[in-house]
Amino acid sequence: MTTSSKTLGDLFDSFEREAFRLETLDDYSKSGSVDAYHAFLAGQPQPDEYNAGWVEELRSHTENGKRVHRVHVLTRPLSDYLRFELGWGYRKNMTGGEEFFILDITEKPNPLENVPDFWLFDSASVAVMNYDGNGKYLGPEVLPSERTAEFMRYRDAALAHAEPFPEWWAKYGT
Repeated sequence: MTTSSKTLGDLFDSFEREAFRLETLDDYSKSGSVDAYHAFLAGQPQPDEYNAGWVEELRSHTENGKRVHRVHVLTRPLSDYLRFELGWGYRKNMTGGEEFFILDITEKPNPLENVPDFWLFDSASVAVMNYDGNGKYLGPEVLPSERTAEFMRYRDAALAHAEPFPEWWAKYGT
């Protein structure tokens, strides 16, 4: 699905300042961490090593002055998967320096209607994250540079309408 010679991995390896992610789905359970998700649903405690590889990668970026942040567009009540992702994933990833924001559209219109999930690196490269109708990850599509400005506008709108995750979680987390 890549339309560029660069891959998503290349973009992560080479970004210099900022990696931004927009998430729009309520359920990514078909895309990874299936065992952890089932453990969460069964009420088991979060294993210490959960997401350890990603947290290390985050730490390597953030300790070098790079920013990794994301906005998740969602509605309440949270799906079981979102309770897992925010409660286990986001809170764990914050220990590696990743920043999270929530764009809660429960009582307001979605300013990013029909915008796909994506990563934006250094305001220069975009990778759209493709999923099927059930939330199964199909792969990234690295877009041509002509599309970057469009996704910068999406990032800016997401951040303008979102609130920091810790504040949102204190109000609505379970």
